Amino acid sequence: MNRILLALLVMMVFSCKNNSEKKETTPPPEMEMKQEPMAEHPWPAELDSVLTVHGGLEQWQKQRTLTFTLPKPELPETHTTDLKTRLDKVETDKFTLGNDRVGVWLNDPEEMYKGDAGFYHNLMFYFYAMPFILTDPGIQYSAAENITFEGKEYPGIRIAYDDGVGASSKDEYYLHYDPETYEMAWLGYTVTYGKDEKSDTVKWIQYHTWQTVDNVVLPKEISWFTYEGLEMKEARNNLPFEKVTLSETSQPEAYYQRPDRAVNVSLK
Repeated sequence: MNRILLALLVMMVFSCKNNSEKKETTPPPEMEMKQEPMAEHPWPAELDSVLTVHGGLEQWQKQRTLTFTLPKPELPETHTTDLKTRLDKVETDKFTLGNDRVGVWLNDPEEMYKGDAGFYHNLMFYFYAMPFILTDPGIQYSAAENITFEGKEYPGIRIAYDDGVGASSKDEYYLHYDPETYEMAWLGYTVTYGKDEKSDTVKWIQYHTWQTVDNVVLPKEISWFTYEGLEMKEARNNLPFEKVTLSETSQPEAYYQRPDRAVNVSLK
């Protein structure tokens, strides 16, 4: 009987020892592998702050159709863009132009349009949809040198595009914001007209007046500026935007289709 008790006691001791050893080999919490959260987007935190001030990317992404009017005295233009497909249309009393799933078209029976329709059809949309347009896919972000206006410096973000993105992937943008409020203040841009070489000429627009449309803060008026280097000088012309609407509903695709008499155009 004593031998049986002794054997049971030995088994209990070894069992406790094994359990103790298993507990001691469990790694403490601070030694466990930690997985860093992946970034939700590729742009810098400063652009996130700018987007938030302008209503937030989530609010912008709810929208489907953007419309605004350029009140040009000689011939007002109404611009409409599908924010998902990027189909677009520019309407006036004399001509219309746009982009359907085939390409850019121009309907100008009286030959009133004197510009480059292939370049112009979505140009004002790009200027107007700032800063949200700068979250499109295929963008490379980096820091930009500060610009100066009336003694105040505005930090910025340089935007370049991956090869083959858009109609002119060599174009670049420079978004500059108020360092105190993070409101967008300036836009620099280059124009390459689809050429393979980048341009060193940066033109500058001041974004100085804003309006709120469906909780999204969009431009009300912008001004092109003269400049010397990175110092902005004075406004040389202003462009107001009127009758601005945002809608979560898309236009029928037929709305963007070319009329029978329209001709194909391309970027010159």
